[in-house]
Amino acid sequence: MDPAAKNSWEVFFLYPGFKAIIFHRLAHVCYKFKIPFIHRLVSEISRFKTGIDIHPGAVLGIDVVIDHGMGTVIGETAVIGNQVLIHQGVTLGGTEIMQWKQHPNIADDVVLRAGCKILGNICIDEGTRVGANAVVLKDVPPHSIAVGIPAEIYEKDSATSKGWNLEY
Repeated sequence: MDPAAKNSWEVFFLYPGFKAIIFHRLAHVCYKFKIPFIHRLVSEISRFKTGIDIHPGAVLGIDVVIDHGMGTVIGETAVIGNQVLIHQGVTLGGTEIMQWKQHPNIADDVVLRAGCKILGNICIDEGTRVGANAVVLKDVPPHSIAVGIPAEIYEKDSATSKGWNLEY
């Protein structure tokens, strides 16, 4: 839960990220059971109400938080693990038009800062932090930090020695 939230009711009624995830869970069930049209309709209603575009085919884990999510886009074959924090404007997108897996896998305990773009069939491993506006085009090892355009990847020890905080 967002530390700024005063109570659960506030999150339930006022947080667009929470609403987008609830809409997505419904759309994803319709997608899995191949209920035509309805999964896309639910997804479009969600995008209209929240500004967050999650394809019904994407897989979201438990305790995914989309904080200030306006402009966030999550593609069809993206897989997001548990306890992932996603800030506004994040894109989990593809790099090619093809019929197989083309979106990233995000492991558990990952933080994706505002505006970062993670493109292609790559893996962002557990405990990783992706900096604001970074463009990640290759796999990122566990407990690392990825920053820059294109993203440079720093192991936790080297990032900590530079004074970068990997907590949060």
